[in-house]
Amino acid sequence: MAAEAPESSGNADASGDNTSYAYLADILQDDAARERLINDLRALAAGESPASTEGAASEEPTEERISPARRIADTSRDFAERFVGEITDGVNAVGNVFSGGGALNLDELIETGISLLIVIAVTVGLLLVLRLAIRPLFAMANRWALQDAARSAMLRKLVAVVGAAVLDVAVILLAYVGGYLVALFALGITGEMDIYQSLFLNAFLLIEIFKALIRGLFASRDDGLRMLPMSAEQAAYWNAWLARLSGFIGYGILFLVPLVNAMLSPDVGQLVALAVMLLAFLYALAIILQNKAPVTQQIEQRASQTELAFNRLLLGMLAKSWYVVAIIYFAALALVTVARPEDALPFMLAASLRTLLAVGIGLFVSVVLSQLISRGFHLPAETQARFPMLEDRMNSFLPTVMKVARLIILIVVVGLVADAWGLFDLAQWTASEAGARVLGIVISVAFIIIMAMLVWIGLASWIEQRLNPQGDTSAPSAREATLLTIFRNAVAITIIVMTLMIVLAEIGINIGPLIAGAGVLGLAIGFGAQKLVQDIITGVFIQLENAINSGDVVSAGGVTGTAEKLTIRSLGIRDLSGTYHLIPFSSVDTVANYMREFAYHVGEYGVAYREDIDEVIVRLREAYAELIADPDQKANILAELEVHGVTALADSSVNIRVRIKTLPGAQWGVGRAYNRLVKYHLDAAGIEIPFPHLTMYFGEDKQGKAPAAPITIESASLSSLAQPDDDDADEKDDAGTSKRKTSKKGAKTNARKGRDFDDADD
Repeated sequence: MAAEAPESSGNADASGDNTSYAYLADILQDDAARERLINDLRALAAGESPASTEGAASEEPTEERISPARRIADTSRDFAERFVGEITDGVNAVGNVFSGGGALNLDELIETGISLLIVIAVTVGLLLVLRLAIRPLFAMANRWALQDAARSAMLRKLVAVVGAAVLDVAVILLAYVGGYLVALFALGITGEMDIYQSLFLNAFLLIEIFKALIRGLFASRDDGLRMLPMSAEQAAYWNAWLARLSGFIGYGILFLVPLVNAMLSPDVGQLVALAVMLLAFLYALAIILQNKAPVTQQIEQRASQTELAFNRLLLGMLAKSWYVVAIIYFAALALVTVARPEDALPFMLAASLRTLLAVGIGLFVSVVLSQLISRGFHLPAETQARFPMLEDRMNSFLPTVMKVARLIILIVVVGLVADAWGLFDLAQWTASEAGARVLGIVISVAFIIIMAMLVWIGLASWIEQRLNPQGDTSAPSAREATLLTIFRNAVAITIIVMTLMIVLAEIGINIGPLIAGAGVLGLAIGFGAQKLVQDIITGVFIQLENAINSGDVVSAGGVTGTAEKLTIRSLGIRDLSGTYHLIPFSSVDTVANYMREFAYHVGEYGVAYREDIDEVIVRLREAYAELIADPDQKANILAELEVHGVTALADSSVNIRVRIKTLPGAQWGVGRAYNRLVKYHLDAAGIEIPFPHLTMYFGEDKQGKAPAAPITIESASLSSLAQPDDDDADEKDDAGTSKRKTSKKGAKTNARKGRDFDDADD
């Protein structure tokens, strides 16, 4: 440094002065380095070259060649040596002061102390008086924020909190100005201020503003102004603890230490700073360990109530490690203050303040958004009448929007906190090319997703409005409803695929190979999934030919039931027993639709051979006349009763067929009602409806007398008394008694070839 002094003496750089002074102090502190410096200075005085500059490069390793372990060891050693040296120097300085070695003017000290106490008393007293005076304003803001106004509750709270914070800071500024005026004009020489008074006032301003921020977060007296979700008792506890700790550290480092430095010596001041930070660390450690379990439980409970998985994970990690982070924070504050007393506390204070601001604003914005989004969208009555599903569809997106908003808030808060502690330069990154590109991509992707959501909401609302018309708008046909439903699904898939492709392209991913790969993959899938392709093609043609619509009763793929759901590749049928069948269209060879234009109830009724056929037909017409007398049944009947006459001379019945034309889908209900009336009318007329039965014939002797037929009733069933063959041959028992079996075949209520929906599974 001595060798370079002549060259740099004329243009010394101010930014390097601090480094040069520190380097010179290190040389003077080290005995070997001090000896080398003396030898170099003597060599320069004699006109010789310094010996240390010649071998310096070869003797000491460069910074790049020093290993990280060596750097850590050197740093630890220097810190330990400096720490021990500062304590030793401080103790020696204190000893010199008490032994009378220090230059300390007692009269000047008393005069300075009295002036300083007056400034402190005026400033603090003015702060207390002003805070007491504006206390009714805080109570008024609290009551106003707690008023029952559901639609503007969060806005009221925001205005009240901001207003209370402004009032609190304004009171601190007034107290600061009052103390400043007293120091300038009431004490000492008018217009001049003692350095000690200035130290106190500056420390007062910074520390009280920091404490005001803490009061704004906790607001122990006012529930309506509290930003953190906790009880009044908990808020008062943490507010008092943080206020005491911040006041002790702030006034100790920003006021007491500089005061001791100026009045006694820097060594004593450094010893005082060490004592202040050690006591603060021990106090903070005791409070943290005392509240470890309750705070952990509260954070875990909060995590269990969080919807966003990332927030839940983050809160879970915080619950397990918050006390470790707090202990490391206060330990780092103590160590850095001892190691770098000139800028450690301002840096830690500014970083802590920015952290609290970022976290507080992030929490508040998150709560405000939660309140606003929880209210949902409320459309006018006219819009709801035209688009009945639009409001529900818009509100269905709100939970997702809230999750994304919370994630963005979390990322921003983490970035601000990292920037506050010097871990990440947010401003420089934002101004850089990479930062601008990332922000541009994020904005573009958000815009694309929002536009896709708006397009989907518009199209889906229009389709739902067509499916659920209001007012004079005609209802859609079954075919239109089916096609609109399929179109809605196709639109959803198209929007999702296109949005995904555009987002990938915006991010910077080349989608050309993806599209080509998708084409090849689609070709491979086409060969490997021919059944799927057949399903889709068959489904398209079935829809184009209007073979099936939702709500139709159909027979397809061997299943008969109501078509509940149609997609582009499958058909969902609910049968009579309630079983849901999912049938791919490739399995549908034939479709039988019972719901086209009109339908028939075909009834085939068998009567005994002894009955008069014409009388039977009259009774059938009477049953039909009674059927159409019911207004509910008549509304479903389209034509008069068709009597087809005798259709078969069966083994034990004469079958007569009739047919009733009905609305599609009403044939089964009409048929059941008509069958009931036919039974009543035939019974009333004494007309026999044959059914399978057994006739016992005991025979006669030559004189025409029937022999005795003793019958014993046993526990066996009647069917065990006679077990007929499959044929109709007569059988005789040992007593010569014969028995004849009539045919098992009887008339069915409905013809087999005219099967209706009820007999579909017979």
